[in-house]
Amino acid sequence: MSALIPLTAIPYPVPEPAKRFQAPSRQSSSSAQASPKRSSVAVIFGTRPEAIKLAPVIQALNMQEQAIRCVVIATGQHSRLVQPVIDLFGMRVDYNLSLMQPGQSPNTLTARAMTALEPILAQEKPDAVLVQGDTSSALAAALTAFHLRIPIGHIEAGLRSGDATNPFPEEMNRRLITNVASWHFAPTGANRRQLLAEGVAAKTIFVTGNPVVDAFLTIRRRVPATERLRDILRQAGSRRILVVTMHRRENLGEVMAGCLKALRQFVQRHADVELVFPMHPNPAVRSVADAVLGNTERVQLVEPLDYPDFLALLSRAWLIASDSGGVQEEAPALRKPLLILRETTERPEAVQVGAARLVGTSPRRLAAMLESAYVDESWHGRLRTIINPFGRGKSAVRIVAALAKVLGVSLRKEAA
Repeated sequence: MSALIPLTAIPYPVPEPAKRFQAPSRQSSSSAQASPKRSSVAVIFGTRPEAIKLAPVIQALNMQEQAIRCVVIATGQHSRLVQPVIDLFGMRVDYNLSLMQPGQSPNTLTARAMTALEPILAQEKPDAVLVQGDTSSALAAALTAFHLRIPIGHIEAGLRSGDATNPFPEEMNRRLITNVASWHFAPTGANRRQLLAEGVAAKTIFVTGNPVVDAFLTIRRRVPATERLRDILRQAGSRRILVVTMHRRENLGEVMAGCLKALRQFVQRHADVELVFPMHPNPAVRSVADAVLGNTERVQLVEPLDYPDFLALLSRAWLIASDSGGVQEEAPALRKPLLILRETTERPEAVQVGAARLVGTSPRRLAAMLESAYVDESWHGRLRTIINPFGRGKSAVRIVAALAKVLGVSLRKEAA
């Protein structure tokens, strides 16, 4: 079998920002100075994590509306989960593509999203398109913009697991977006070094942190827990709360069943542990969760929580076990111990600072690591002093400042 050709070896003709955007000349006339340049940016998202991470960026753009017009496009593929985030942050959505369809494949979603996005972007003619992360909606938006010769800004750029099929298809989505993006907003210095190693031009990379930290800090300060969360916590009582989430495509089926059996057995061995599993809407997740964890004492299978309640639940957790990428960013911010239920991670920083441990998907190894966390409380103590590697809540402002620089527009001083 032939070796995989590195994507960066393929000479994609990425739109050149310097040719498309020229900063105003120093010899501008007084009339030109009186009418500063205004650009437009289309921000596109489809899933709840995208909406959460892009909400602070949209807010920062709207604070600079005299310099940058922000057009918000939602694909509508996860409407049930995304709408509460839109409401929470008070986002104005200019276009909703309403692409929600049960059981659609990544190919179907990508094709439908590109077909729906093309006439909108052709009509709006934005100066740039912003996408976030590694989803099918991000890939579809990036490819559509590329075909229309619109420069692309990629938020959360440079993350790599090292395995092109894990997470699937997100790892390859992210690599493909890198190759069509004009600007790369990298959360960490390690992400920047990864992009440089792949041949991405240094002048197009900006280290900004991850705007999920901005969102987390905003929500934690302003949004109280709901009665629904209080019911979950009352049922747990004084027991140690073990929060579990699993939904990754590569973990569906036997892998998930094996991990959930190990978790069930752990709870059954320890009467002071309560497992809370907010279940993803995917029927493939729910069928396995119900089969393995249903009707088990001290196990709560609950509907998806709104993001503020989910963060509040994590903040009350004794331990988190998850295959989520976003949780790997939230656990260090909350200083909570996390067992990563995946074979690889594109966020090794969480492991390096000691907030997370990479379990893999072996039920036996998971059982051993659960017992280790149960008997060794020193892990919790060490977490009190860690520094969050994903930023301190200024990522959105940094992204907008970098975007304004490459677009050649002037921001108010407090956002520069």
